[in-house]
Amino acid sequence: MHPVDWAIVAIYLVWIVWDGLRLTKRSHELEGYFLASRSLPWWAVGLSVMATQLSAITMIGTTGQGYADGMRFLQFYYALPIAMIVLSVTLVPFFHHARVYTAYEYLERRFDAKTRAFASFLFLLSRSMSLGVVISAPAVVLAVVMGISVTGTVLLIALPTAVYTMFGGVQAVTWTDVKQIVLIVVGLVAAIVVLIVALPAEVGLPQALRLAGATGRLQTFDFTFDLSDQYTFWSGTIAALFLFCSYFGTDQSQVQRYLTARSVDEARESLLMSAYWKIPLQALVLLVGVFVFVFYLFAPSPMLFNEVHERELREGPRAADYASLERRFGAATSARRKAGVALAEADAAGNAARAAEAAEAFRASDADVRAIRTEALALVREATGDATYNDVNYVFPTFVTTHLPVGLVGLLIAAIFAAAMSTISAELAALSTATVIDFYRRFVRRAASDRHYLGVSRLATGFWGLFASAVAVWAAELGSLIEVVNRFGSFFYGSILGVFILAVAFPRATGHGAFVGLIAGMASVAWAASFTSVAFLWHNVIGAAVVVTVGMAVSVSERSLRSARGA
Repeated sequence: MHPVDWAIVAIYLVWIVWDGLRLTKRSHELEGYFLASRSLPWWAVGLSVMATQLSAITMIGTTGQGYADGMRFLQFYYALPIAMIVLSVTLVPFFHHARVYTAYEYLERRFDAKTRAFASFLFLLSRSMSLGVVISAPAVVLAVVMGISVTGTVLLIALPTAVYTMFGGVQAVTWTDVKQIVLIVVGLVAAIVVLIVALPAEVGLPQALRLAGATGRLQTFDFTFDLSDQYTFWSGTIAALFLFCSYFGTDQSQVQRYLTARSVDEARESLLMSAYWKIPLQALVLLVGVFVFVFYLFAPSPMLFNEVHERELREGPRAADYASLERRFGAATSARRKAGVALAEADAAGNAARAAEAAEAFRASDADVRAIRTEALALVREATGDATYNDVNYVFPTFVTTHLPVGLVGLLIAAIFAAAMSTISAELAALSTATVIDFYRRFVRRAASDRHYLGVSRLATGFWGLFASAVAVWAAELGSLIEVVNRFGSFFYGSILGVFILAVAFPRATGHGAFVGLIAGMASVAWAASFTSVAFLWHNVIGAAVVVTVGMAVSVSERSLRSARGA
C-alpha cells in the first residue's frame, strides 16, 4: 500500500476512537452506559442496527460471493421485512415495557432464573465465538493485502474498538456506527463507479449486465425446494424468517440497540429501517462483486487471489503442475475475453440470434475458467491440508489494492475496518451487558453502586475483547474452523427463539417446561447438524419447533401432575 493509503487508515483509526469517546454522555450511570439512558433517536438506532449487521465479512466475503456466484445470496434476506414487522408488534413492546437491560432478563420474570441463565449463557458462548470470526475473517485477508502479520491486523481491528466501547458505552457505539455505515456506503458506491468507468469502450453498462446475466449471476430467485440447498427462495422466506426473528428479537447485540430508543414507536421505526434498506444495501454489496467479475473478464485475472498461497505453489514441489495450470488459465481467460466482447457487440447491435450463439460460447469459456480455478484451489487444499479452503474472501481486497488509485485504496481499506469495528463494538457491548446483568449482578453481587457495576462492565468488555482476539488468531491458523463458527448462529438461534415464543405466545408454558424444551432444542439441532444434510438455515426451524413442542408437553404434564396432587 502507498504511504498515503496507510495515512488514511491511520487517521481513520485515531479519529474513530477519539470521536467515540468525545460523544460519550452519561456513561457514569448504569442505564446511560448500557442503554444510553433510553434517549437515542430512531434513525441513529436504525443505522446502528444496520451497521452491526454489515460486518467486514459482508464487505469482503459477500463481495467475493457476488464475484463467484452472483446475486443468489440475496434470497437469504427476503424474510427480513416480515421478521421486522413481527418483532415490532411482539417482542419490542414486551422488552420496552418490561424496562429490562437484556432480553434474557425478561425470561426470569416470565419463567425462572435457570432458564434466563441458560439462555444468556448460550448467547455468550455463540456470540463470543462468532465475534472471533468477525475479527479473524478480515484480519486474515488484510494481513495478506497489507503485508503485516495476522496478529497485527487482529490488534489493529480489535484494540481501538475495545477502547471506545469500554469507556464510551453504548452511546459511543451507536454514534460511531452512524459514521461508519456512511463510510461503508460511500466506499461501496466509489468502487461501483470505478468498476463501471473501467469497462472497455465496446462494453457499456447494459452489456456488462448482459455478460453477468449470461452466467446466471443476476439470478435473484430460485424456487427449487431442496432442504440441502442453502440459498433458495424457500430457505430465504421460511427458514431465514426464524433466523431473523431470533437474531433481531433475542440476540442481545440487536435487542440492546432498540432498547436505547426513546419509545416503543421509535424502537419500531429503527427496526423498520432495516426492513426498508437492508435488502437494497445487500444488493449493492453483491453487485460490487458482480462488477468485479465483469472487470476481470477484460483485465488480467489472477488464477488465485491469495498471493501468499500463489507464491508458495509457484516455488514449492508442485511448481510444475501450477505452471501448467497457469498456461491453461491464460488461454482460457483469453478465450473468455474474446467470447465476452463478441456477446457485448452482438447485444449492442440488437442481433438476437448472434447474441444467443455468443452467449452459449461465453458460458462455455467461463465454465473452462472456473474449472481451472477449481484445480488450482485443489492444489492449495492439498498443500495446506485445509479441505475447506476457498479464496473468494480475497477477491475484493485484491481488486482494491491492485487496481484502485492511491487514496481510494485507503478509503476502501478504512471502510473494511469500519465494517469490522461497527459489528465488534456492538457485540462487545452486548457481551459485557449480559455478563454483568445476567450473571454478576444476578448471582454474585445483587446490590452495589452504579460505579461498581460500571467498573466490572469495563473489565468484562476488555476480557471479551481479548478472548475474541485470541479466538481470531486461533481461527486464522485453522481455516476449517471459520466455516464451523459461521454456522454457530443457526446452531443456537432457533432454540433460543423457541424459548421466547413460549414466553410470549403460550401463557400456560412453565419455567421447567421452557428449560427442558431448550435442552431438547439444542440436542435436536446437534443431531440434525451431525447426521443429516439439511442446510443450516433450516436448523433454526428445527430448534424452535422442538423447543415449543417439548416445552409445552412438559408444561402440560407438570400442570396435570400438580392438579392431580391437589385433588
